[in-house]
Order: sequence, then C-alpha cells, then structure tokens
Amino acid sequence: MKVLLLERADHPGYWQSVTGSRDGNETLRETAIREVMEETGLDATRFDLTDWKQQNVYEIYPQWRHRYAPGVTHNTEHVFGLQLPEAIPVQISPREHLGYQWLPWREAADKVFSPSNREAILELPERKGKANPS
Repeated sequence: MKVLLLERADHPGYWQSVTGSRDGNETLRETAIREVMEETGLDATRFDLTDWKQQNVYEIYPQWRHRYAPGVTHNTEHVFGLQLPEAIPVQISPREHLGYQWLPWREAADKVFSPSNREAILELPERKGKANPS
C-alpha cells in the first residue's frame, strides 16, 4: 500500500498529505474534492473518497498563524481518505508544493511532519481491512 506525499513549497523538507481549508459554505466533502484537485490535479469523485468522521484539534504552528484570523491558535482538522487503484502521476501546484512521491505506508508515516498526518497513515491498514498490508 502506497501513500502520496507532497513537499511544501513554503517549507522545503516538510512532507504531508493533501490539506486545505473550507471556502465559504462548502461541505467538508466538497472541500476535500476541491483540495485534491488543486493540489494533485486528480478528480476525487472518480475514486473512493471516504469521510473518516474523525476530527483532530491541534495548535497551529506559529509560522502559519498569519493565515488565520488574529488570535486563532488552534485548528480543527477533518480526515478523509482517497483510495486509488494504483500510484499514478499527479500534477502539483508549484505555488504550494515542490514535489511529490508515492511511498510505502510505513515510510510515509515516518516522513510526514504532522503528528495527526502520521496517525492517519498508520491507520490505513486497519481501514483498508488488511491483516498484512504490503
């Protein structure tokens, strides 16, 4: 099982899964679909997009607080999973990312900088329902 990671343009060496924020009155699902398209060029409606019904509240890293309203220090993250039939090339947005790579899930979990991203990746085998993931 491989996981797509994206390297942040604003912090080289920081790897993550697709992330983003809601625009206006978007549903969480609409946000996930839009962010996948913006960050990878993939149409998430063509694949198995699953709302994990999981929320993580975390402190926003100081270097990114300028993106939020004054005084906002915490964010609520909603977790989705997108399963593709295979690792395929993606079209990254150079404004947001320097590169991408598909990694085996254990390597991906070790490479991401976000603890909640790591936890989500480590849940993949259980969520996929495999006793012995590859």
